[in-house]
Amino acid sequence: MSVKIGISPIAWQNDDLPDLTAAYTMEQALKEAREIGYTGVERGQRMPGDTEGLRAYLDTNDIVLCGGWCSGASLVNDFATEREAVRAQVEQFVALDSPCIVYAECSNTVQGQIGVAVNDRVKLSRDEVLAYAAKITELAKWMADQGMPMAYHHHMGTIIESEEDVNWLMEGSGPEVGLCFDTGHLLFGGGNVMATLNRWGDRVRHVHFKDIRPAVVQDVRENNRSFLDAVVAGAFTVPGDGCIDFQAVANALKSMGYSGWIVVEAEQDPAKAPPQEYSKMGYDHIVDVCAQARLEITN
Repeated sequence: MSVKIGISPIAWQNDDLPDLTAAYTMEQALKEAREIGYTGVERGQRMPGDTEGLRAYLDTNDIVLCGGWCSGASLVNDFATEREAVRAQVEQFVALDSPCIVYAECSNTVQGQIGVAVNDRVKLSRDEVLAYAAKITELAKWMADQGMPMAYHHHMGTIIESEEDVNWLMEGSGPEVGLCFDTGHLLFGGGNVMATLNRWGDRVRHVHFKDIRPAVVQDVRENNRSFLDAVVAGAFTVPGDGCIDFQAVANALKSMGYSGWIVVEAEQDPAKAPPQEYSKMGYDHIVDVCAQARLEITN
């Protein structure tokens, strides 16, 4: 049993707020990430779109694809329509040996709307989430048949944000629907990080180590700010720079036999948090907590 450490390039190349990271390039992101010690990277929108181009790009930078975001619309699409919408990405990720595809519902999310408070996200009832979970299961079964596991990303501003949402989604879906367990989004959403991990550990397919700054999150909630406002203000940061107990998370991953990727995903203003400096801080913290948990790290 072992884990690998990857990173999202979002600290250097923010897809939602490109002006925020305009001074940085994707090449710089991969070079610096690899120098720090990260061996995998999640796909960014400003990487080559074609499979062979992306393969060559990653090979040149001596880094592998360790997952990547997939904007889903299963809430509004039927299975056949959604299958065709994601087919190309699934086929590409299979070809590049990605461990999973990170799927999130984006048909009605407010995460990319800077003028809409994250508090104003669309919320579904339990029965509505259970019905959605059944649809997601059908898609996840198809993905599995193609050789690509689904890791569902609970995310701020979407219909699956809170601990309750996650519980309903997992309860209503089949085992083919894995969980992309994201510490920062869960805590920002008001959830209990350890309770959720302990309850759904057998469904975890991918892990995002993301810390938060509680004072910023409190301000966002109390003053009805948007998700993008939260990012700019510094709601998120790397492991070890916020309030989350990652030693407890690493201990739990060890005890449940998790074997997969731990990915740093911490978008913030690079003028306040230089990407290389903070990404190294996060990497070093992961190495430390994994060592304490006796969770082996491999390349």
